[in-house]
Amino acid sequence: MQTHDAYRRRLLQAMAVLPWWFSRRAAAAPIPDAARIIALEWRPAELLLALGVTPMAIADAPNYRSWVAEPALPPSVLDVGLRNEPNMEAMQRLAPSLILLSEGFGPAPASVASIAPTMTFRFSRQGDRPLAVARQDIAALAGRLGMPDRAQRHMADLDRQLDQTRQRLASGSLPLPPVLLFSFIDSRRIMVIGKNSLLQDVLDRVGVANAWDGEENVWGSATVGLERLAQFRGVRALCFHRGAQDPLAEVAGSTLWQTLPFVREKQLRVLPAVWFFGATLAAMRFCRMLGQAMEPRA
Repeated sequence: MQTHDAYRRRLLQAMAVLPWWFSRRAAAAPIPDAARIIALEWRPAELLLALGVTPMAIADAPNYRSWVAEPALPPSVLDVGLRNEPNMEAMQRLAPSLILLSEGFGPAPASVASIAPTMTFRFSRQGDRPLAVARQDIAALAGRLGMPDRAQRHMADLDRQLDQTRQRLASGSLPLPPVLLFSFIDSRRIMVIGKNSLLQDVLDRVGVANAWDGEENVWGSATVGLERLAQFRGVRALCFHRGAQDPLAEVAGSTLWQTLPFVREKQLRVLPAVWFFGATLAAMRFCRMLGQAMEPRA
């Protein structure tokens, strides 16, 4: 009888801690298969790549390669249609473990929740700058995937890159001119990057002024006619080129282009594409380019 009672007490004690044990396991459990994640917008795709995880599929892969360019997508990454209208049937067949979205662009989480769990990110939040939000998002995604150490290492790399670029720029003998950041949409319109942008956060950190002081949207950009650039003098213009689709070669022969002050003053620098609405990897890519683009040319 005593043996039976002792066994019964031990069994009851074990059953009492089972709910606690299972709740701890559930809270700590990462996404079961990080290799089966779909990113329906390019910023979440970048967040994933920053953690060293390749998405199974993204939306609009061809335009990713033009507008984002780096980090490059491996050939294994599948395409699931447009960012604002992804192919639901294709996603169902892929059976993802997680779907990443951006708030304010693309489908609502409820529309894809039947396919897989979702995680949504915002470009900026009230009171927080885009780069600060990107840091928060990297940490949140790393937590969801059970990879907090990767996020910490990545953030250390980001800070190191920003500090090195600031030191490099500060070591010059001449004052740094303000920069005008833009990319062509077509032969008559450009997208100019303003002070609410991710790139502005990089400029602030490395000590370079942004020449644009006009209108901009919540993502820190504005679409304007090419003629608006004629008002900027004494600036260094950084034009982000989108490869074969970019109309710069066509525009460069026009009279308007040749009369722009920064063209006449040889203060134009043509740079590879950077995703203006990205996160930490886009900030690091711009940082590397900026360090070289601000050096004077003989």
